[in-house]
Amino acid sequence: MRKTFVVEPVISIYTFLYSVNSPLVQQYVYRRLWEEMTNTTFTDNDTVSHCELNQSNPTYLKQKEVQEEASLYTMKMQLSSAILSILMAFVLVANGERCGRKISLALPLVGSLLGTSFLSAMSYFSLPLSLLFASSFVTGLFGGMATFLGGAFSFVVDLCQNQRQKTIRIAVVDLIFGSMSGLGGLASGYILKEIGFTWTFAAASLLQTVNIFYVTCCLGETVPVSERQQQSLREGLKETFSGVYLLFKSSSCRKRATMILLLSTFMTYLFTMFGGTMLYTLYELNAPLCWSAIYIGYGSAVSTTASLIGFLGLLLLSRYLRDIYLVCTGIFSYMGGAVMAAFANTTLLMFLVRVPSLLLFIPIPVLRSMLSKVVLPEEQGAMFACIACLEVVTGTIAITVFNSVYAATVAWFPGFTFLLTAGLCVVPLGLLSLLICVTRSKEDFVLLVNEDNSLQENAEN
Repeated sequence: MRKTFVVEPVISIYTFLYSVNSPLVQQYVYRRLWEEMTNTTFTDNDTVSHCELNQSNPTYLKQKEVQEEASLYTMKMQLSSAILSILMAFVLVANGERCGRKISLALPLVGSLLGTSFLSAMSYFSLPLSLLFASSFVTGLFGGMATFLGGAFSFVVDLCQNQRQKTIRIAVVDLIFGSMSGLGGLASGYILKEIGFTWTFAAASLLQTVNIFYVTCCLGETVPVSERQQQSLREGLKETFSGVYLLFKSSSCRKRATMILLLSTFMTYLFTMFGGTMLYTLYELNAPLCWSAIYIGYGSAVSTTASLIGFLGLLLLSRYLRDIYLVCTGIFSYMGGAVMAAFANTTLLMFLVRVPSLLLFIPIPVLRSMLSKVVLPEEQGAMFACIACLEVVTGTIAITVFNSVYAATVAWFPGFTFLLTAGLCVVPLGLLSLLICVTRSKEDFVLLVNEDNSLQENAEN
């Protein structure tokens, strides 16, 4: 069978299923906790969820307790898979040049299949809620989203012929992530209403099976077998860690400083942006919005517009602005949306929050592209392994911090967390200011790569 190198369908299906499952798991936890803590059945219609607005009613206080417990439960679930996910992403993605890229795509798909199958069984048999940690553990054991992201971007970069093509292809992949996330979020509410939790998770398992078949039987490998090194597991792990270590140690001081500043900017912005946007579901379920699953889906669909416009904005603005200024534009866009979300107390305002945030996704693909440009071709795997691991670490810390802050402040000001994320955006902006001082010309990244090539050639002579 002739192999194809079109990986975008795999990314689309995986992201769609991930974005369908994520809000459903949060809502499933919320409903189960509501029923356990209030001894009442959770009710939901097309416009609002079971939500008490009268602050003097004892149910209102119980509702706040459910919000706090659901927030902390989500945090614990993420932590249960984080360590394994970090390790697997680091090992699999960084070893892409030796064992191929497809393994970084296939294993997370298998983990997702096992996880959704378990969720379907758990919902059908009403198993104890604590067993959700087992699903998170299995997902982390197979690499999870971090490994899939690292493998997907490494696969795409292997197919690129020049620097501009890298920027565009990486932006396209991020566009797929954004648009499929919005589409999945929109569909999740309708799917949940029509077939319920059990069959939604079962359908996700079926689609993931199709995805696994495509990767294993139809997708080609960008790393030829003849170029792979046959090593023992111990030697492979040793070379993995040494490769990432040498990525920084063997670089010039200027290149090393550039990589550290770029990675720090990536981490700090991802921390604030992820920490804020991940709380939208709980915030929308809470009073005074009291959104249903359908409205939460609408909100995700509106967020899809942000991804599409962000991609178009990237294509347009990249002709006139340096990468660094593109990142700054996206950060300011997110700050405006976060401040507005903090005071959004009506459905219309919450939908309008997405307007100032239209460009919030621009910094992520641009920073990935900048990091890819600053390293040599044989260092791409190590760099994307670093990025994937830092994404998991940053996401885990963000979940821990912002869920804890939200649980502590939801009773007196639910929007405080959004104001906090907007304020913390000062950190990546400050790092970008230092980066502007380090890289003063458009060709600096190319010069840094050429500089390292020259150093290596001189060392060999």
